[in-house]
Amino acid sequence: MMYIRQRKETKTIEVSEDFPSPKGNVKLEEKPPSGCASGRFWKILSSVVGGIVALCIGLLTSVYLATLHENDLWFSNIKEVEREISFRTECGLYYSYYKEMLQAPTLLQGFHGLIYDNKTESMRTINLLQRMNIYQEVFLSVLYRVLPIQKYLEPVYFYIYTLFGLQAVYVAALYMTSWLLSGTWLSGLLAALWYVTNRTDTTRVEFTIPLRENWALPFFAIQIAAITYFLRPNLQPLSERLTLLAIFISTFLFSLAWQFNQFMMLLQALVLFILDSLDMLPAMKATWLYGIQISCLLLVCTLQFFNSMILGSLLISFNLSVLIVRKLQKNLKTGTFLTRVGKLLLHLLLVFCLTLFLNNVIKKILNLKSDEHIFKFLKAKFGFGATRDFDANLYLCEEAFGLLPLNTFQRLSETLLFYAYVFVLFVTVITASVVAFHNLSDSANPQAVGQTRKCAVDLKPEAAYNLIHTLLFGVLAMSTMRMKYLWISHMCVFASFGLCSSEIWELLLRLLHLCNPKRIWVMRYSVPILTLLYLCCKSWPGMMDELSELKEFYDPDTVELMDWISSNTPRKAVFAGSMQLLAGVKLCTGRTLTNHPHYEDKSLRERTQAVYQIYAKRSPEEVHSLLRSFGTDFVILEDSICFERRHQRGCRLRDLLDVANGHEMDGPGESDPDLRPADHPRFCEEIKRNPPSYKAHFTRVFQNKTFHVYKLSRNK
Repeated sequence: MMYIRQRKETKTIEVSEDFPSPKGNVKLEEKPPSGCASGRFWKILSSVVGGIVALCIGLLTSVYLATLHENDLWFSNIKEVEREISFRTECGLYYSYYKEMLQAPTLLQGFHGLIYDNKTESMRTINLLQRMNIYQEVFLSVLYRVLPIQKYLEPVYFYIYTLFGLQAVYVAALYMTSWLLSGTWLSGLLAALWYVTNRTDTTRVEFTIPLRENWALPFFAIQIAAITYFLRPNLQPLSERLTLLAIFISTFLFSLAWQFNQFMMLLQALVLFILDSLDMLPAMKATWLYGIQISCLLLVCTLQFFNSMILGSLLISFNLSVLIVRKLQKNLKTGTFLTRVGKLLLHLLLVFCLTLFLNNVIKKILNLKSDEHIFKFLKAKFGFGATRDFDANLYLCEEAFGLLPLNTFQRLSETLLFYAYVFVLFVTVITASVVAFHNLSDSANPQAVGQTRKCAVDLKPEAAYNLIHTLLFGVLAMSTMRMKYLWISHMCVFASFGLCSSEIWELLLRLLHLCNPKRIWVMRYSVPILTLLYLCCKSWPGMMDELSELKEFYDPDTVELMDWISSNTPRKAVFAGSMQLLAGVKLCTGRTLTNHPHYEDKSLRERTQAVYQIYAKRSPEEVHSLLRSFGTDFVILEDSICFERRHQRGCRLRDLLDVANGHEMDGPGESDPDLRPADHPRFCEEIKRNPPSYKAHFTRVFQNKTFHVYKLSRNK
């Protein structure tokens, strides 16, 4: 097990200069004096100051997170093997390919090793560039070898500093999105400060550095900022083309960095679909964005050697269906209110049916089954029938894939973020509903639309996009806790935009019959400044305590295991065990694995379930036969899995295996009536007693308090 413990000797450090209070950066934008030249000067000055603040707050956030990482692990002082062990589960697997590229004699040999890899999955040669999203590791390894920095910076620091640097980009992109929506950089500063003060719910980069989402989300934030600007009316042609280029590049990099990109962009496509259907978005701009999504996915598919999972994605099927059905329904946006509603329902039905049809046809042609575990999981999660499928239950029992805990909202309320978000959401949802109703009602008479909007509320296309975006990603986060980082980061943007929006304050003051430009200006700036002051006063002491608390990485059992494997086993030895541990085995020792945590492959999922029979009730002969079929030389058993107490009964790994095998579960409680008692004791428990039937196939060669390593006999 890995622990974080207090350092035996700690020294007081001064951090106030490294991370000064954002309070000092708050500078109000003065109301421009009369005169065109003076107004232009103040506008330019405000933009320059806002840009400098964005750069500073992004860099400070990056330094803050990097310092927390150093203080938690004492990363600069621990051994290389301990640094690598700190990259837990799939993080270690991804980092191992960066390490491999650096250790290869030449770049060409490194590329060849990734394309024809036979160490990640034993007895198989797989193309890692096709299977996994690891182009970022390839790019960084090439950059490290080319740049003259080897004497000054270790490879691991080049890697982690790049990720922390991307956090600066991420925060700056959130800042810019809020600024674009509200028209004042004060909104961006508030969004950035909320992001930092709610760090527990906005990022996990400091303890899962190589995770794919930490590479992808900064580019996703840039894409949202670019889309927000693109949806502004009356853009100059050059600005529009440059913005489309920015959207294309950021969408491409986001898609290349994360295997779950298609699901995030599917929600974005749904946002565009809703807004286009309700006339809240120019149809041509929606078409451009649909096209960019499809072209980026196809480009990524090409770079990933025609990865079939991308071709069979729901996103491509949905976008094609929307474009086809829109061509067929040419008069979709005409008629009375009831006619429009009827046409929209028909439009929705046609798009839904065509999407399913196209997706099924593509999957049949490609014989695609890589993502079926996701749909099994979703089916079981939302109550469409219980399942005994091992893969689906593995996800269902993980806390990260459960519902968002209610205490999340309590934490967000302590920084006023949740209250501000609900307030802004309430106002904008009502506004959007009124605008949508007017658009549908007045679609038969284009002139009436213009006349109505002069006296009714209005919602800008960019604000409408971010509203539906936050609603859909909120539903995703509340249903799957792991996705909260997408929603709560955008929550910071949306709440800060609302507090600094002149349109929202104008609407509220008009309802109270108190509306005049001076009051709007006062509310627009006083509320965010008071919120900033509150955040600084409340959060600053806690942040200083965090930065002054020094801890140390401590996991002697795993270090001992990795050292033993490196020193006492052949370099070509094949190891079996849990997915999480084997990722570390590959990174620290370079040994061949039977299975690993990158779960987006049907044959690998089947292999993992077979290897996990070491924790089921199976005979030694069966387990030996299964492991040897994958070329296994050594198997690692973990007490933390065999005697697991972290999950409740029914969600322990051994329970999932028992149910999948048709066996009754251990412990007090009832099992399903069709489950039967097993014919054999649990393998991981019985093997420690070393009876003759086990001794004939397995020889213990290493053990400590956490791990037991057995060598498999070669006899059949």
